[in-house]
Parts: sequence; structure tokens; C-alpha cells
Amino acid sequence: MIHVEQINGRKLACWVNNGGFSPDRKTLFFIHGSGGTHADWILQYTRLKNNFNVAAVDLPGHGQSAGPGEQDVAAYASWVKKLLEGLGIARPLLIGHSLGAAICLHFAIRHGDAAAAVVPVGGGVRMPVNPAILEGLKQDPAAIIGLAAKFSVAKANRERLSGLITENLSRVDPLILHGDFTACDKLDITGAVAGIGIPALVICGTEDKMMPPAFSEYLGKHITGARLALIAGAGHCVMWENPEAFNAALTDFVNSLPD
Repeated sequence: MIHVEQINGRKLACWVNNGGFSPDRKTLFFIHGSGGTHADWILQYTRLKNNFNVAAVDLPGHGQSAGPGEQDVAAYASWVKKLLEGLGIARPLLIGHSLGAAICLHFAIRHGDAAAAVVPVGGGVRMPVNPAILEGLKQDPAAIIGLAAKFSVAKANRERLSGLITENLSRVDPLILHGDFTACDKLDITGAVAGIGIPALVICGTEDKMMPPAFSEYLGKHITGARLALIAGAGHCVMWENPEAFNAALTDFVNSLPD
């Protein structure tokens, strides 16, 4: 179900499992990527809701949440912290894709004790965006969205998923998408990532062209005790391309954590 929370006078929406959160279950909090919504995680929350407490946010300016969006990862992470406090969620596992991965990592650096663990998906300590993409979003957003849809998934999955990605991103205000990509481009947590002191599972598709596995491998080496899960045959949208493998890796990690 969709829950709307008033945060600093702004409506923020998130999907939450029916029946409230059980104190006996771990809580998973999903954060989408650039131009996304909570529905980016539908193949996760519909399949995991019976085993865990689950919430999936629409970031400001996305989905059913009021705008504007942000142009800085730290600003988005601040909204996430406020929403968690508003919902009364203590120490969740933060799972984030792309921009969401950056938000998770920043949160873990700044507010580590407020999360039980972090799962960056298709992320890195830096997430550079080609200047031509940023400019293209102002001049010809449809062309950039088409390119993003093409390169967001492995070649074998393009026919199945590229149309859906194009449709989803085409619903987004290009200025919101530009802000999200700008936030990614500005990210640089190279010197801070070693300070993450909570458990981490780093996930990436082996055929990710947008944030190649080397970025995730770096995270895996520089976050103490981190696990690395490379999912074969998947690209940047690994949670759509192979939800079975993604959910299995996530579930194994969650179940390995202390109660």
C-alpha cells in the first residue's frame, strides 16, 4: 500500500507492506535510482513482504512525492533520514540502486548507526556522468532517455526491458532527471568510504555498462567486511533483469545479520 508522510510540510510517498511493521522482522528500505519510483522495486517488495518489513520510497519530485527534486546526494540522504524518523523505522537495511546506492553509501558514512546494513546496487565511490548526457537532457531529453534505456540492461535483456525503461523515464520531468544525474556526477566519497562500519552487500550485474563491475569491486575492497555479489547476465537494472538471483543474494545477506 502507498503511505504518504508529511515531512517539513512536504508530502513524501512510499510503498509499505500491509498490516504495519512487525518488531520480530528485519526492515528493508528500498531507494530507487535516477528518474525512478518505488515501483522500480516491485519484483523485490512483492516477493519479500511476507518475510520482512518493507518500505520503498518515492524520493522528492518522483512518483507520488511532492517536488522539487534535489541535485545533491547529501540532500536526498537527508530526506531519507527524515522519512525514516517520521515512519518510526529504526535501523533498517538500506538498499539503493544507482543514485539510490549513492544515497545509501552517503547515509552509512554520515549516519551509520541509524542503519543496520547497506546494500549499494550498481553504485560506486564516484559516479561520473558524461557532460553530453547532462546537456542532452536539456536539449533533447527523448534521445538521452532512449540511450539510457538501451544501456541500462544487458544486451540479451534489451528487447524485454528497454521499452519499459523508456516509458518510465519519459514520465519524469527532464529537470528532475537532470538533477538526479547531476547529483551522481558530483559524488565523490573516495576518502570516506572506508569509514563505513556497518555490514554491506555490494551488488552489480556483470554486464553493467553504466557502472561497470570495477566500481562495485572497489566498494567491496574498501568497505570493511563487505560482501560482493556479481550477478551474471545482468546489466545496470540487475533487480529487474534477474530478480531471482538478486532476491536470493539479498535474502541470504539479511538472514546472516544478527537479530
